[in-house]
Amino acid sequence: MNLYPIEAGNFKLDGGAMFGVVPKTIWQKTNPADNNNLIDIAARCLLIENGNRLTLIDTGMGDKQSDKFFGYYHQWGDLSIDKSLAKHGFHRDDITDVFMTHLHFDHCGGSIAWNKEKTGYQPAFKNAKFWTNENHWKWAVEPNNREKASFLKENLLPMQESGQLNFMNSPTSVDFASQSELDFGVLFIDGHTEKQMIPHINHNGKTICFMADLMPTLGHLKVPYVTGYDTRPLLSLDEKAKFLNLAATENFYLFLEHDAHNEIITVQHSEKGIILKERFTCDDIFSAQ
Repeated sequence: MNLYPIEAGNFKLDGGAMFGVVPKTIWQKTNPADNNNLIDIAARCLLIENGNRLTLIDTGMGDKQSDKFFGYYHQWGDLSIDKSLAKHGFHRDDITDVFMTHLHFDHCGGSIAWNKEKTGYQPAFKNAKFWTNENHWKWAVEPNNREKASFLKENLLPMQESGQLNFMNSPTSVDFASQSELDFGVLFIDGHTEKQMIPHINHNGKTICFMADLMPTLGHLKVPYVTGYDTRPLLSLDEKAKFLNLAATENFYLFLEHDAHNEIITVQHSEKGIILKERFTCDDIFSAQ
C-alpha cells in the first residue's frame, strides 16, 4: 500500500467561525488572521494505492461554482487535484473509489464537474465509485437550515443520477469499524454533522487518521476548540476528547486536512491534557513506503 497527499487547493475562512467561542486573542497565536479576520485553510486530500485500487479521500471545493461563490473563500496558490495527481503519476480517470468524509462543499465539491458543454454536471472521476453513508446522505439531501449552504445539490444529485453512488455500513458504535468495502476502517462521529466518517489506515506499522473536521488544524488540538460550524458542539467535545485520548495512547498519526502549514502530527498525554508530540510532513511518513 502507498499513500500520497493530494492538494486540492488553499483558501481562507473566518477565524471566528473556525474557532467558535474561543477568543481571537487566543486562536490567532496558532492561526494568525489577516486584516479581514481570515485564516489560511488547506484542502489536503489523501490517495491510497493498494494493488489495482486507487482510493481518493475527499476532493476539495472543485472549480464549477461561480466567481461570486469563490469570492467568499479567497482561494490562494496554484494547487489542484489534477496537478497533485500528476505529480505522483496518476490521472483522475485512474481513481477507482472516491471516499467522502462528509458532503459539505469543501470536502466533496471536486467530486462533480461541469460537462463538456457546461450545460450540466457530471462525475469528475468517471471510473470511480463514490462512497458516503445512508444516514449522512439523507441528512445532506434534506438539509437543516444551519447546514443548507454547505450541502449543494449540484455536488450531490449527479452522484446518484450517474449510478456511481455507494453507501458504507454505518454502525452505531463510536469505535473504529472495519469496512470490508474499502481498505481502511472508519470512525463515525456526529458532532460536526450527522455521521461524518474519519478513516484510519494501517500503513507500515503506523495508524494514519484522516482528521477531516474532527480536528481541522493543529490550532484545534485543545478539546474546547470546536468550530462554529459544528451542529452539536457539546457532542463534538466528547467525541474529540475520546479520540485524542486514544490517539495519544496508541500513537496515531493525525493527517490534518485543513491545516495549510502542518501536515501530520502525533499527540501525547500530559498533566495539562493532550498536547502536541511531534510534527511531520507527509514525505516524512509516506516516503519510506
